[in-house]
Amino acid sequence: MIKAGQQRGRRPGSPDTRAAILDVARRRFLEDGYHAVTLRSIAGEAEVDLALISYYFGSKKGLFGAALALGANPAEVLARVVEEGDLNTFPERVVRQVLAVWDDPVTGPPLLAMLKSAIDDDPVGELVKEAVEREIVDRIATLVPGRNARQRAGSFTTVIAGLIATRYLLRLEPIVSMTADEVVRFVSPQLRQALRGPARSAPHARPVGRPAPRL
Repeated sequence: MIKAGQQRGRRPGSPDTRAAILDVARRRFLEDGYHAVTLRSIAGEAEVDLALISYYFGSKKGLFGAALALGANPAEVLARVVEEGDLNTFPERVVRQVLAVWDDPVTGPPLLAMLKSAIDDDPVGELVKEAVEREIVDRIATLVPGRNARQRAGSFTTVIAGLIATRYLLRLEPIVSMTADEVVRFVSPQLRQALRGPARSAPHARPVGRPAPRL
């Protein structure tokens, strides 16, 4: 029997509801992977309305970030950068956003903890890899025109990953001591080149120093 004040059906929004969603999401992401999990399946298992997930977390990317306790979700940061300007200034804006969230004393430590967990824990590493591929590499690939867009997007992501690893994980000098403006100045050209892709070799080019064959 339902007592007075109780409701039938799914849980209304509350802090407990939010925690229940996160518990289910964290387990499902780790068990099934980022792509296979749907917001509808999480809502069903947590016994909440689907609209509550959108209310609390905004999107699948937002839920993923919250499930891994990230103060700043890299995929959402990238989405904002994409919306804020054109491709010409994209490398500089990405570097500045990466530095902003990783240098921040609130958002940086959870991101570093996630990175270390991805290295030490295979399920977390696989989950992070899949999310990066689908939410970052694939997203960047839609921005760049021409052939081999996904390879160029992957190269772009590799440069960013190298920046993060050297500055925040290894704390390698001089990169760790460089100002944001210095990092932007030195790293952005590499990102721009990654988006352009490798230069095409001239057809039938001779190796340097080898004489042309006589006809």
